[in-house]
Order: sequence, then structure tokens, then C-alpha cells
Amino acid sequence: MITCTKKYFDIPFAHRQHLHDGHCSFVHGHNWDIFVTFACENLDENGFVVDFGKLKFLKEWIDLHLDHACVLASSDPLKDKLVSAAPEAWNVYEVDSCSCEGLARHLLEVFDSLVRKNSNGRVWVCKLEVSEDKKNSATAYGKNS
Repeated sequence: MITCTKKYFDIPFAHRQHLHDGHCSFVHGHNWDIFVTFACENLDENGFVVDFGKLKFLKEWIDLHLDHACVLASSDPLKDKLVSAAPEAWNVYEVDSCSCEGLARHLLEVFDSLVRKNSNGRVWVCKLEVSEDKKNSATAYGKNS
């Protein structure tokens, strides 16, 4: 197996950790970084795991779902109330858990599916790291790691 990593920096989005007993229970924002590590057994005809120039589908996904969005947990009891108060003001993306760890796991699953589809199964995501304001991070590892 051989790997390479693509880094996406300074993606602004908010989240709310509704189960937290401190200030993280309020809607608040960060600049996030996402580091995606790709893996394969056989390099392509150019000698690449992936051609970084052909990963636009990941950047487009990030721009559509995360850029200036608010990530909320599906189980957040205030989610519908927050959004219905001013629906035109929200770009909400729902996940099981919007902690750094939950985001790493979720994004690994989403990106792995997209990468496998776009590479006809030759490449997979073996690791995905999410960094919150360059201070805190969490890493999820794929099943093929």
C-alpha cells in the first residue's frame, strides 16, 4: 500500500455541541482544516495514488456542504427551532456527532465513498484528520488502513 495526502485549509463553518455542559453548547464557529490521506495498491499510469488536480469533486463537496455552514447533530433538540426562525440565514449540514471526532469519522465515510466512486475502486481514504482552528484535531482511520 502507498499513500498521499491532500490538505484543505481554513474552511469556515459553525457547529453546536448540544450535549456539552459548557460554552461549546452555543453555536460557534471555527476555521477547519481537513487532511485526507488516500491509499492504493497500484499507482496509476502517471505514478500517482491520486492526481491532486482531479480532486475537484472533493473541494466542490466541501464548498457545497461545509463552507459557511452550520453543522448540527441530527439529535440536537433545538435544530428545527433554530433553522425555522430564519431559514434563509442557515446552510445546515446534519451529522450524527458534530464533535471534532464525529466530523472526522463522518467525513472519512463520505470522502471514502466519493473517492472509491471516482477511482473505480482503485483508491480509498485510509485516514482523515480534522483540525479545529489549528489547535485541536481528531483523526479517523478507514477499514483498509
